[in-house]
Amino acid sequence: MQELSVIATNDAPQAIGPYSQAVRAGNLLFCSGQIPLDPKTQALVTGDIKTQTERVCLNLQGVLKAAGLDFSRVVKTTCFLKDMNQFTDFNSVYEKFFGSAKPARATVEVARLPKDVLVEIELVASF
Repeated sequence: MQELSVIATNDAPQAIGPYSQAVRAGNLLFCSGQIPLDPKTQALVTGDIKTQTERVCLNLQGVLKAAGLDFSRVVKTTCFLKDMNQFTDFNSVYEKFFGSAKPARATVEVARLPKDVLVEIELVASF
């Protein structure tokens, strides 16, 4: 049985429930879904989908960095949008963080997200 390691950082919002920011299992890192919370204040970052997506990606970047990784090591993301009509604006910010790295991805519209945010992203990365 492989050992699990919890990853925690102050560069992403603290977990507000019974979960970890990320868990390493073997050579994989599973990052919990991030919403646009400012890690310094735990306050919601309001604004349009671009503003919220940037904060979410910065939060994920903080978790990846704490694990010694970056976006080039991401193999899969799942993106949850409140309104699929905002996909183009969401994608324009998402693409800036991933650059030439093109992980597998699912993007779905959902009825509601925590704190009524516009976007949440979870990911899996490889060591």
